[in-house]
Amino acid sequence: MGLRFSEICIDAHDPEALGAWWSKVLGWPAHTDSDGDVILTPPDGAGPTWLFTPVPEDKVVKNRLHPDFTPDDQQAEVDRLIGLGARHVDVGQGDETWVVLADPEGNEFCVLAAE
Repeated sequence: MGLRFSEICIDAHDPEALGAWWSKVLGWPAHTDSDGDVILTPPDGAGPTWLFTPVPEDKVVKNRLHPDFTPDDQQAEVDRLIGLGARHVDVGQGDETWVVLADPEGNEFCVLAAE
């Protein structure tokens, strides 16, 4: 018996808007299922499906889990994400090689230095 990482679930106050935002960020297609969940489907080998599920409350504390992304050009990607509506956040990271951003609902993620 084994496990396969098939899906990551993200609570969202507005799953349609947040799913659409991440669809633009990742370039993955999004669709809404019959339960009102928004599903982002990655290309083969690009990771698990992202599932945005509706919750009534807004996010209020720092994430306990967050995605990290490694771009070809860190500054260009940070600029693109800020242009799409991400914002810089301070989670106590100090002066590091990665940049901590938050999506429109405040979920943190990191843009790592290019390899």
